[in-house]
Amino acid sequence: MATSTITLDSTNDHDLLTITPSAGLAVQGQIRVPGDKSISHRALMLGALAQGETQIQGLLLGEDPRSTAACFRAMGATISELNSELVTVQGVGLGQLQEPVDVLDAGNSGTTMRLMLGLLASQPRRFFTVTGDASLRSRPMKRVIHPLQQMGAEIWCRAGGYAPLAVQGQTLKPIHFHSPIASAQVKSCVLLAGLLTEGQTTVTEPALSRDHSERMLRAFGANITVDPETCSATVTGPAQLYGQTVIVPGDISSAAFWLVAAAIVPDSELLIENVGVNPTRTGILEALARMSADVTLENERTVAGEPVADLRVRSSQLQACTIEGDLIPRLIDEIPILAVAATMAQGTTVIRDAAELRVKESDRLAVMAAQLTRLGAKVTELPDGLEITGGAPLTGAAVDSHTDHRIAMSLAIAALAASGTTTIQRAEAAAISYPDFTTTLAQVCQS
Repeated sequence: MATSTITLDSTNDHDLLTITPSAGLAVQGQIRVPGDKSISHRALMLGALAQGETQIQGLLLGEDPRSTAACFRAMGATISELNSELVTVQGVGLGQLQEPVDVLDAGNSGTTMRLMLGLLASQPRRFFTVTGDASLRSRPMKRVIHPLQQMGAEIWCRAGGYAPLAVQGQTLKPIHFHSPIASAQVKSCVLLAGLLTEGQTTVTEPALSRDHSERMLRAFGANITVDPETCSATVTGPAQLYGQTVIVPGDISSAAFWLVAAAIVPDSELLIENVGVNPTRTGILEALARMSADVTLENERTVAGEPVADLRVRSSQLQACTIEGDLIPRLIDEIPILAVAATMAQGTTVIRDAAELRVKESDRLAVMAAQLTRLGAKVTELPDGLEITGGAPLTGAAVDSHTDHRIAMSLAIAALAASGTTTIQRAEAAAISYPDFTTTLAQVCQS
């Protein structure tokens, strides 16, 4: 039987991933995915703000958490070398971040920049400047600058609300912010600013976004209340945080690539262990259930306040569905890989209410539409989503990640269902959230 070939070549600071699936390819085995990126960021940040030592097990070793760690080291926190076994953080105490001697660099991480901004704005008598890479400097920051300015923050930015940013820390006032979008980054930024603000700071969203900040703030000792009926969260300040032990579960956003891979490649069965299944993050499971994917949860349990399970997925004939409304905030990062699943589904899948994807690491709607079309898929780009008619045979082609990690990995999974050879330009982007993606891809594709 022919063996699938997966090769990674590095030239001129970029990686070219070449994938040629064999005729008898099946996605099989038992794997673990990297630690949850959202939880990793927050564990490093709250550990840096807490009194005493925080121990983090299972931290994601991608580039984004490294950016967070570097920023908080520059502000006085002692953070051990990052590894997935154990990272220790000696916090400076809330309100005690040091004024850095240089510009803080958030790299490619919107989470780092947006969440950190709430903390910097609330540090009186300290001045901060923050930048990021070219991608991050093109992503909107007004969504967090505006509520912070309502609290009395002094923030300067480029025209249009873009980084680099300059922040003069102030004593802020509490607000009740009605966010126009369901965004965990916006919500978390305002709540973190509220930690040092006298009184109650509340964020109300149009729909529930992921709640890792609320869970972790409560675990670290903050006075925080949540009202799911009104999609509101309130923190009472000034707060005090205390070092904790944080066990980071596997990232369901990373697991999503393997869920779709095993669902669309015939005769596949894969077990993904230790995946976080926080209800505010399981939209991918609901969407795949609507598409008739064969996914089951096993060994369900709670680890350090977060629900965790093993996910078993078997190949099946997927059916088209509509993905829209309140489901979108709970799977916003998984839409690129769901678009790949839709190319294999019977009927036409419609994704709506996802205009937020146009201001991620790339315009993910435009990029996925263009790259899947290159592979032969029938995709129509909508103002706020995609329309994908499944069943068109995919054929290997030259595609490009546009330096977006989720695009790179989604195209690699699409290549498994395509005939011939697919080459993915700038595949190194996957390391942003999944440093071992190519190794795991080869592992699950062994015949």
